[in-house]
Amino acid sequence: MTVAGAVAAVRERLGDLEPRVAVVLGSGLGGLAEGVPRPVRIPYQDVPGFPTPQVAGHAGELVAGELEGVPVILQSGRFHLYEGHAPDTAALAVRAFAELGVEILIVTNAAGGLQPTFRIPTLMLIADHLNLMWRNPLIGPVVEGEERFPDMAVPYDRELRELARRVAREAGIRLEEGVYAGVLGPSYETPAEIEMLRRAGADAVGMSTVPEVVAARARGVRVLGISSITNRAAGLSAEPLSHQEVLEAGRQLAADLEVVVRGVVRGL
Repeated sequence: MTVAGAVAAVRERLGDLEPRVAVVLGSGLGGLAEGVPRPVRIPYQDVPGFPTPQVAGHAGELVAGELEGVPVILQSGRFHLYEGHAPDTAALAVRAFAELGVEILIVTNAAGGLQPTFRIPTLMLIADHLNLMWRNPLIGPVVEGEERFPDMAVPYDRELRELARRVAREAGIRLEEGVYAGVLGPSYETPAEIEMLRRAGADAVGMSTVPEVVAARARGVRVLGISSITNRAAGLSAEPLSHQEVLEAGRQLAADLEVVVRGVVRGL
């Protein structure tokens, strides 16, 4: 895995475009990429070190262009630890974005809801996270340009969160806020595990996001995180969980998510 090789391949395709904002699109949330006019599309097979996603709802391409007049690059399909990838592979795209000059990272994901007050499906602004994957992309030699011990007191930028709240409020979109628990997966959690997570302070649980955010903060990149709460977690609903359900609920929330992301980008 080499960040330099990925950066060189992407930069060659971008030409004069210098993205300021990167957006990571979670399961079933790839529709935002279709709204980029005159996009530059870069399949993952053209980027050294980028694996092909094996999960439904993850397209496997970078989409660059302008969104609301701001140069952006969108990652449509992320690399999950549960696919067998190492943490530095999960963080590879974010590290490449930072090298390309990206200043702000917007991460989205699909997650299960733990907070009983949430009306699901709904969007949740991530205020903090729990790394229960027991993996960290910073382990090993320090990557050039990164801090050895990055401060994680405020992993999700306060100003960006306030901007997202304002955008949602003005658009009449319900936007919850809470703590995201990142777990390894790929099996869904047992009811006992869900109870443990709730007692630990988690409001939502998912299988991504944390490695990317850790790597971004080590680079000084500001982060905004939004979860699409697509279902109630195990033991909190009488219905069995399925990935298809996650994708369908993600599609229901996609329009609201796009409004929030566009509003945040426009307000930068």
